[in-house]
Amino acid sequence: MTIDTLWYTRCPVVTAFGIAVRLGLLEQEFRGDGIQVQSLRQSLDKKTRNSHFEHTQPDSFRHGGNIPALFVRSRGADVRLLGVTWANEVQQVLTLPSSGIRTVRDLKGRRLALPRRLNDAIDFWRAALLHGYASALSTEGLSLDDVELVDIPIERSFVDDAAAAPSADGSLWNAAYMRGHAREEIFALVRGQADALFAHGSVAVDTRTALGARVVVDIGSHPDRSLRINNLTPLTLTVSGGLLAQAPEVIARWLARIIEAAEWAKAHPADATRLIAAEVGVPEEFVELAFGDAVAADLTPNFRAENLAALDEQKRFLRSHGFLSGDVDVDAWIAREPLEEAQRIARDRARGRTVVGVSSTAAPLGGA
Repeated sequence: MTIDTLWYTRCPVVTAFGIAVRLGLLEQEFRGDGIQVQSLRQSLDKKTRNSHFEHTQPDSFRHGGNIPALFVRSRGADVRLLGVTWANEVQQVLTLPSSGIRTVRDLKGRRLALPRRLNDAIDFWRAALLHGYASALSTEGLSLDDVELVDIPIERSFVDDAAAAPSADGSLWNAAYMRGHAREEIFALVRGQADALFAHGSVAVDTRTALGARVVVDIGSHPDRSLRINNLTPLTLTVSGGLLAQAPEVIARWLARIIEAAEWAKAHPADATRLIAAEVGVPEEFVELAFGDAVAADLTPNFRAENLAALDEQKRFLRSHGFLSGDVDVDAWIAREPLEEAQRIARDRARGRTVVGVSSTAAPLGGA
């Protein structure tokens, strides 16, 4: 198989994938092979950019929210799972101080903002908010039947909001997008159309500080890990099935660089925080507020049982609420061999060995 270009995309979230991109590790890995490494953002073609959600671009990798990945897999797409990661984040139900809502019990009978994307095939944000509400309400024995879900129609599509200028470093969605990501729900809250909204990560921090909003509950820090399951917990790292079938060694080398980036982040938390802030599109001080003080401690892709169980639980929630067109056998979705080989490559590189078939010159990790 002749490969001239490897494509990638990632959500503006916390991943070693994004750090590897910003450190130049992936480009360096394949430069000697004459293989270009390109972000979907480097194309201004809408169909190509839509591959971020639909995974249609050949020879491509994606690391991001699990809802689009589960969606395309449920429709029979030839996409394989290379690993999962879990980075804790705040997951908050927010309200205005004037609402009178103080606790989760006070949400009974109240109006919760629920966006509906009218021009997106995969409405991951609606699914994420619905799951967030369900989990938050369950902490006090309530369910979605105990509240009024207020539909907020949104005509702009996710790709419409993607960065206009092509870039090799940034994700498809930049800081400007992140600031306006939840604007419709925020407007609904301010205008009195809704009494509360759900937000997570940096969006929650930004919304809370801009509005002076009250946190009703933060399930992101709940001791019951199952209540934290949502679109970004866990994140999924996927690849085109055709590439896996024809060039598994390429995938192993790609993953080895991500493992190296994760190890670098663990050893250089301050520098990693700076890169994560750029990835997420927020000020550096927001990183700890949104993701905790150990954000860079565990970014290595894995197949831990607890993470796979969380992915299976997410699938069940999405199916029960009509977001998936079919079932997803998580075990059958997994491709374990590339990660196992990548771990071997990364270990050998760390020991200073030359690995057959792998570039022996490792890129400098962030110059540190």
